[in-house]
This record gives sequence, structure tokens and C-alpha cells, in this order.
Amino acid sequence: MSYKEIHIPGDKSISHRAVMLGALAKGETIVNNFLMSEDCLATVDCFRKLGIDIKMTNDKCQMSNECKIIIKGKGLRGLKRAKEVLDVGNSGTTIRLMLGILAAQDFISEITGDASIQKRPMMRVIKPLSEMGANIEGEYAPLKVYGRKLKPITYELPVASAQVKSAILLAGLYAGGETKVIEKNPARDHTERMLKYFNAKPGQDFAGTTIDVPGDISSAAFFMVAGALIQNCELKMPNVGTNPTRMGIVEVLHRMGANLEVKDEQILSEEPRATILVKPSKLQGIKISGEIIPRIIDEIPIIALAATQAEGVTEIRGAKELRIKESDRIATVSSELKKLGANIEELDDGVIITGPTPLKGGKVKSYGDHRIAMMLSVANLIADGQVKIDDVKCIETSFPGFKKLLGGLV
Repeated sequence: MSYKEIHIPGDKSISHRAVMLGALAKGETIVNNFLMSEDCLATVDCFRKLGIDIKMTNDKCQMSNECKIIIKGKGLRGLKRAKEVLDVGNSGTTIRLMLGILAAQDFISEITGDASIQKRPMMRVIKPLSEMGANIEGEYAPLKVYGRKLKPITYELPVASAQVKSAILLAGLYAGGETKVIEKNPARDHTERMLKYFNAKPGQDFAGTTIDVPGDISSAAFFMVAGALIQNCELKMPNVGTNPTRMGIVEVLHRMGANLEVKDEQILSEEPRATILVKPSKLQGIKISGEIIPRIIDEIPIIALAATQAEGVTEIRGAKELRIKESDRIATVSSELKKLGANIEELDDGVIITGPTPLKGGKVKSYGDHRIAMMLSVANLIADGQVKIDDVKCIETSFPGFKKLLGGLV
């Protein structure tokens, strides 16, 4: 049987950062394979309001190399005060990283997001930025940022968070001297890689460049699991990002016994990428905890689905961070998979799943959370009967074209 080739859209984390650093660079930055999702377009919208010219070469595109944006960067001091409130929509990455940039400007900004964003904790970012001299009013969005001169700090992260780390490093571009972040468990390092790629140094303007964004491994994870669970389905995914801080999903699936191969690795724009091959697999239950959790935090919903079809017990612990995502993902994964017949127990910091259990159709809720909606869409492919999801529009925040791609598997 030949592999069915699937092109995974651009990495969301890298697309956000490309817009931000492209806007702060001097001159033109071209971003190839930009993710045209609602979250990333919210970042584009915020920088346009701050006076940056950003052109889409094809704003209707959903797939790979057609999606290109051109940013006319104005340098570290080129942003202008927005005439209106900056709205990040559903994007936690946009609001937290932008706080680091806005804190250092010579103007006042107001920033907010949707109902979900307004419930998400911002003090974890505000605290270190305040130590740098930032003046941010509020603990939850909407927030008012009084831009001022910042000073460098050395900060130890209390929890692994790429968003907090990135906000500090972006603020550090405006602080004289070296800003350093110490991590107990390494979170994703896309910001550090991109700062190196732009050759960005504190207090110095840097030039625009061309960035090739790899496919998003968090999006590919849904197809890795689908490929492992669906009979007669062999998938090939070229150009998927294989950043070591994001490879936890591959490690977990290998440990579960998935027939999954990573080949033809190369590095472009400081980011590794490779082709991922996956075949139907007989999975085993495993224990998942400790340092790997920050590296699979976005993939735990789809890992939970895989665990319902694995032989024996899968135990996921140390993942309390899931309770403050777009939904309380520990609660939502447990409640919705239970409706489909899964044997799943909710813990304070994770879940215990006993398998394999045949899943049945039924009515389920996504809670407006894109990763829950995508996980339930994959469940629909293996369930006996239709899984009816109340809201799948939220998938557009991270993976436009997902439904069509997934529908082509069976």
C-alpha cells in the first residue's frame, strides 16, 4: 500500500514570532508557509494597528507554500500608538508575547481578547515584566500597558512556559544589557532560535530576512494518531517541524508502540523539520509524567484518544497546566471521551485511561476549544456511529482546512 501524502499547515508558534520579529526588524521580512489561522491573523491585525505594513500574497490560502506574507519592518522603535484597542481574539500567545513588546514602547496601549482570554492568567507574565520596570494595569485582560524604559533581569521560571520566557526575551531587546531566563524544565525555544536567526541583540536594530515556517507538529499529532488508529491508512507528512522541545508526541507514540518513522531531517531558518511516516499500529498503555509534560502539553487531548485504543492502562500526571488552557482540558477530555464510551478517570493533574474500549457515536461538546474539537473529530473516524460535535468552527484558530484533510483519510 502506498502512503497518502498530507501537507500540514505552518507552525502556529513560529508564525506568531515571525510577525513580531519581522515588525521589529528594519526592512522587509518574507514569511513562507505562514499559518493563516485566526490566532496568527490576530497577531497580524495587532501589528497593523501599531503602524506596520503587512501584505498577504494569498489570504484565501490554507495550505503550505501558497501562504506567504511580506512585513515591512520599521525597527525596534518604529511602532506607533494604536488608535484603538488591540484585540488578540482567542490567542494566548499573541497577548502574552505582545506584553513584552508593548511594555517597552514610548506610548500607552490597551490590549484584550475574547471571553476565554479574559479568564486566562496574565500575572505570570506581568510579574517578571514589572521586575524589568514595566507598568501594566490589570491582572486579566483587558490590560492597559504604560510603555516605559526597561532594565535587564535574570529570571527563573516558576513553571515551564514558552510564552512567559518569550515575553521576557522580547522585552529584553529594549533593555540595555543581557536579559536571562533560567528554566527548570525546558519549554519550546522558537523565540531563542528566531532571535539568533535575525541576529537580534538588545538595543540594536536588526535587518529583515526570509523565514521558512515548517509544518506544525502539534497539528500533525492529530494525523499521527489517526494514522496509527485507522486500519489501511498509511500517511506521509513532509516538512513537519521537529524542534527537540516539541518532539514529546513522537517519543510518547513510540513508547506506546506506534509504527512511526521520522526521516530526511534538515534545518531551515534555524528550525529542524523532517518527513513523518505513520502506519496502523497496536498500541500499549504507558505512564506519562515529569519533564516530558511541557513538551506534549498541547498534544495531551489526542494522546488521551490514542490511550482509549491502547492495551492496558495509560496514566498522565503532572499536567495541571491543562486546566488553564482554552478550556479546562483535563475536565473536557474526560467528560467528552466518557460520553463516547471511554474508560477514563479524571485526576487533579491528569487522567487515567484503561483500554482498549470500542468508542460509540454520540453528542459531544468542544467547549470552543480547537484541540478538543480536533480530537473529537479524529474520534469520529474510529467510533461505531457518528460523533456529533457542537462547535467545530473553533478549529480555525489553529488549523484551517483540518476538516477537509481529515475527511480524506477514510
